[in-house]
Amino acid sequence: MFTIDLTIKNTAFPVSVQRKETADAEAAYNQVLAAMRSGNPEIIELTCDRQPEKKVAVRTSEISGVQISQKDSTAAGKTPGFFAFTESK
Repeated sequence: MFTIDLTIKNTAFPVSVQRKETADAEAAYNQVLAAMRSGNPEIIELTCDRQPEKKVAVRTSEISGVQISQKDSTAAGKTPGFFAFTESK
């Protein structure tokens, strides 16, 4: 399972959708990336493979980042994200 996370301006948590196949995840990532690069304030709508009833529509001018990650059983307890937090000693 692949997760596509969108970071939205002035929003604390990312908007996420999931794809089962690598090609579908790459296509969704590239769709968002192309919309961000266009510079036109369009609305992009994404659906989720894991929860088919889940739909999200986002204005492309409000997206500040997009990330694709694979859910892996070896990465238990490690959540995908743009930031890494470390313990202070």
